[in-house]
Amino acid sequence: MTDVTTLWRPTGPEELRLVAESGWTAWPPRLPDQPIFYPVRNRWYATKIAREWNVPASGSGFVTRFDVETAFLDRYPVQQAGGRDVLEHWIPAEELDEFNRHIVGRIVEVAEFRGPLTDADFGDLPDAWRDYLRGESWLARGWLGDDTFVHLFTPAETAELSPELADTHPGIAIIGGDGGRERLAIDLRQPDSPVSLVDVTSVGWNDAVLQAESVAAFVTAIDDGTFSFRW
Repeated sequence: MTDVTTLWRPTGPEELRLVAESGWTAWPPRLPDQPIFYPVRNRWYATKIAREWNVPASGSGFVTRFDVETAFLDRYPVQQAGGRDVLEHWIPAEELDEFNRHIVGRIVEVAEFRGPLTDADFGDLPDAWRDYLRGESWLARGWLGDDTFVHLFTPAETAELSPELADTHPGIAIIGGDGGRERLAIDLRQPDSPVSLVDVTSVGWNDAVLQAESVAAFVTAIDDGTFSFRW
């Protein structure tokens, strides 16, 4: 079995589009003003760049993960570009084709972050949710762990989806989901509503499963990557 090293890369929508066109197997050639390709060594650093650089530059930022043959990657020493966890490899642009040939498996999109929703109609949604979506960046969808995928919704998506459960769940506002049939929901009749998990076929709030004591607590868990679904 080939020994591989997992790398991460923050990227914008245009570069990700080109990766998708490659079948998720290769990084596109560098532009003339990009002499170096910078994959990084950990998710924290990739997320920081995606949120602080790609989102302001492009309106959205993505975190990707991929494996490279360790024996090949050893040609490029780990570079500490800042603090202890600010670690990256420097791949010259003219060597990127060869680098791509040593990627094992697919490049995987792990998370998408978007910029602030400054002109959205938030209606009666809680202030904590409003503040999160109006912040510098927010998680639109992504994996928080190996088995926790979260998809969060804009106010427009919430308004579109909430009526599907309104008859059985009075006051409901759907703010996210698990990418399947489970919905993350709040009860707008409560001033500081908890966040609950509601199945699309459930018949009332009594079937809901508590996920966070408040929207503020939910947002904190999402942002620090500790949220996981309770079933």
